[in-house]
Amino acid sequence: MKLALLSGAHVHTPGYLKTIRERDDLELAVVWDDMESRGQAIAAEMGCPFEADLDAALRVAGLEATVICADNAGHRKLVEASAAAGLDIFCEKPMALSVDDANAMLAAIRGAGVLAVFGFFQPYQGAALAARKLIAEGKLGTITQLTYRNSHHAAYGRWFDRPEVAWFTVPEKAGGGAFCDMGAHAMHFVRLVFGPVSSVSASISNKSNEYPAVDDHGVALLEFESGATGVLEASWVFTGGPTGLEVVGSKGSLRVRGNQCEFTPFDAKPGEVQVIEPLEAEPTRLERLVALKQGLLDRAEADRDLDSCRDAVAISVAAYASSREGRRVNP
Repeated sequence: MKLALLSGAHVHTPGYLKTIRERDDLELAVVWDDMESRGQAIAAEMGCPFEADLDAALRVAGLEATVICADNAGHRKLVEASAAAGLDIFCEKPMALSVDDANAMLAAIRGAGVLAVFGFFQPYQGAALAARKLIAEGKLGTITQLTYRNSHHAAYGRWFDRPEVAWFTVPEKAGGGAFCDMGAHAMHFVRLVFGPVSSVSASISNKSNEYPAVDDHGVALLEFESGATGVLEASWVFTGGPTGLEVVGSKGSLRVRGNQCEFTPFDAKPGEVQVIEPLEAEPTRLERLVALKQGLLDRAEADRDLDSCRDAVAISVAAYASSREGRRVNP
C-alpha cells in the first residue's frame, strides 16, 4: 500500500515510520510538510520524494492512504483534502479542536466513502478488551462510577523543547496542553465504552510553570446519559502512582493497569481478586487502518468509532469551557 505522510510534526511520527519500514506491504511514496526542513529530513531518511505542494503530493500515482501527523489545528485541512482525493486516512489524535471541525471531517470522510482511523489505541489492548467484554456481558451489573487516569511527566521532562515538537505548547496549534493531549485518550475510551456524556465539570490548569502557555494538569467530572459518573485525570506532571481505569458496578468492580485486568465480584471475600486473562490485542493506529483495508476488522464498528472520536472532541471542548467559566457544561 502506497502512503503519503502529511506532516511529521507529531512525536509519534518515528513510530509510524518504523512500522512502514518493517512491513513489506507498506511503502512511503511521498512526504509533505508545512515545515520543509522537517519534511525533507524525513523524506531523505525514508528514501522518497518531498513535495512542498499538498495537492501535488495527493496526486502521486498509486497512492491509497495518507498518514497525518500534523499539529492538532492542522487536522481538518489535511483530512478534508485526503478525503476529497479519495484516499483512506490515518490521523493522529485528537480528531479536531472544535466540534464544527470534527463534524466537517466526519462529513468529508463519510461523504467520500473512505476509511479513517484516528490515533487512539488504549481500547484495543488485550486487558482493555477483556474489561470491555466483562462490562458488555453484564458481569459488573449497573455501572455507577468510573475513574480513568492517563498521565506522564512531559512537563518536568521538557519533552517539547525541540523546535519540531514545540507546537505542543502553542495554544493556537495544540488547542491545549495535557488535558487535550493525554485527556483525549481517556475521553475517547470512556465515550466508546460507557456511552454518551450529558454534562462536564472540570478544573484544568498549569501546575509546574514549565510550559506556561498551556495546561499541564486537568481533572473532569463526567455525568453519563446512563446515570454513571466518571472522573478523568490527565497530566504532564505525573511522577508516580497508578494509571489506568477503575470501574464500579452493582455486581462488582474491575481495574485495568497496563495489560492486566482484575475483577472483584460484589460477594468476594476480603482481598479476593480474579485476574482476567487479556484477550488478543487488536491492531492500533496505522496498522488498524491496514487491517480495516484488508478486511480483518469490522468496518461498521470502525465507522461507529468515528462518532466516539467526534464526541471526545465535544467532551474536551466542554471541559475547557467549564474550567474557564466555573460551571457545568453540556457537550
